[in-house]
Order: sequence, then C-alpha cells, then structure tokens
Amino acid sequence: MTISRRSLVLTALFALLGVAFAVVELPGRPADAATTKRVLAISVDGLSVTAIERLGPGHLPTIYRLMRGGASTREARSEYEQNVTLPNHTSMVTGRRIARSAHGHGVTWNDDRPWMTVQEAAGHPVSSVFSQVGRAGRSSALFASKSKFAIFDRSWPSIDRFVVDGDSDLVDRAARDLVANKRALTVVHLGSPDHHGHRDGGMSAAYRASVIRTDARIGRLLRAIDSSTALRGSTYVLLTADHGFRATATDHSAHLYANYRIPFVVWGPGVARGASLYRLNPDYRAPGTTRPTYAGAQPIRNGDLGNLALDLLGLGPIPGSTLNSTQSLDIR
Repeated sequence: MTISRRSLVLTALFALLGVAFAVVELPGRPADAATTKRVLAISVDGLSVTAIERLGPGHLPTIYRLMRGGASTREARSEYEQNVTLPNHTSMVTGRRIARSAHGHGVTWNDDRPWMTVQEAAGHPVSSVFSQVGRAGRSSALFASKSKFAIFDRSWPSIDRFVVDGDSDLVDRAARDLVANKRALTVVHLGSPDHHGHRDGGMSAAYRASVIRTDARIGRLLRAIDSSTALRGSTYVLLTADHGFRATATDHSAHLYANYRIPFVVWGPGVARGASLYRLNPDYRAPGTTRPTYAGAQPIRNGDLGNLALDLLGLGPIPGSTLNSTQSLDIR
C-alpha cells in the first residue's frame, strides 16, 4: 500500500492526540457518479459531406437526427498538412497539428508501426484527451476498426479499454460498454466508408451503401444511450471524420475540396438545436471551399474535438495543445 505524505502527517497528528487513525487506500479510478456528463466521440473514416447531402435523411436518419437535434457544420476541415487517417486522428486526440517542426505530434504515416508511440514521433512528451481524463480519475475507452490505432494504446496507458474489431461487432461491443461502464469518454472509429472508398471509389454504390450501414450502426450507439437512464440526458455525442472522399477516386491524399471537407456535429444536453456551429462561433471563419493554414481566423477542424470533449466534461485543455486550446468552441 502506498501512503501519501498527507496521510503520514495526519497519522502523526492523531497519534499525538491519542486518537487511533487508519489509512484506507482509495481506488485509483473511482466510479463515475450517475449524474456526471459523458462524451461519445464518433469518427467515421472517409465520410464524405457529399454523401450526407445526396443520401439525405431518408437513408441517413441517425446523422440527420444528430444534425437537427444539435449544432453542426458541413464545412469543417481536416488538418492542413494532411487529410489522411492516422495523422488526423492523432490531432483529434492530442489537439495538435501534424508537423513536428511546428510543435505538432509528428505522426505523418498511415500504417501500423508497432514500435512507435506518439511521444517518439514528436520527440517529447505528448498529452492527450485520454491522459487528461485519466488524470481526473475518470475512465475512457477506444474502439477502433483499424489495428494501427494501437499507437494510442501504447502512447497513453490511461486508456482503460482498447478494442479493435470490424465495424458491426465493434459497435455492439461499444454499445454494451457504454451502458455497463458509463465511462467519461468513449471514442469509436468506424472504417467501412474508407474501405469501400479505396476499393470501389468515392460515391460508388458500394461506398454509399457503406455510409448507410454506418448510419445504422451509429443508431445502435444512440439507442444504447436512449435505453439508459444514467446516459440519457447526460451524454454528448461528437461526430466528425478524418477526411472526405472525392467521387470516383480511390485515394484521398490529394489536397482537394472533397477530401479536406468534413462534417462536425455536437449533440447532447443544452446544445443549440439545428444551429450552425459557425453562427454560434463568429470568431471562427467558414472557409468556403478553401483549405486555410493555421494563420489567422480558423475554420472548425476535426482536431478541435479533444479539447471540446474535455470542456464538455468540465476538464481543462490538453497540455501543449494548440487546436481549440482555449476551449472556446461554443455549442450553445
């Protein structure tokens, strides 16, 4: 048992007073209170805004439920340097840009490198949304459809549960975990649209079908929230993407509008219903069709997600972060 310095001082003081004092070791990760806010962050790999618009609410009832019941934009942006999966997801969880030379996280590759951590990529310690949740004594989980996300589990041991699985089973496991454990933060990565974009082309029939299936899977996560009195009314849902997918293309690395244009949706208690995130945040600048750098007024980026999640949980920003580091992204 590890006894704190404060406990030793109290023990000595009580001994002087002739009072028996027992030191009780508290658990390192206390259970979350039933009334505590929670965040479910969902990233849909390769989700095209064009697909959202063309498929509409008839085919995508869950995504449109989130947009109509929350605040959103269809003009968010990926990171300036790359619109690629692993670099952008690392920005989402660290609140940093990509380029190591600009105090970014340095994760520039997009394959599975079991020997690497984010800290090694950056060349110095890097905190994350997971480490901040852990420091607050709360729990987190990461459910991913690609094994390369194991870099996050290696980099931040504070992640309480890490699961890699196919999208359908992954969602079932995440839904059960949401209800059973009521974690402060659950991150779910769904990769089917990206898979079919690379295999069949963006906006192909197979790609569109995968987006429809993904919408249904997100619906299963929302039903888990709706079914739990502890989660219903206390859970925020953040929905975004790492990049889009240009029609007919099987690659998304080029700096094209369809690739760097992504959605960003916030849904939950007190969120302005049906509101534009740019209307709620006049200090951010809607980018039109452009790809803004990090100079000047900023667009809403997927990298804002980590610090927004912490803000909704009542926690401070990620140390060393630069994206939404003031936690100024308004949702009301």
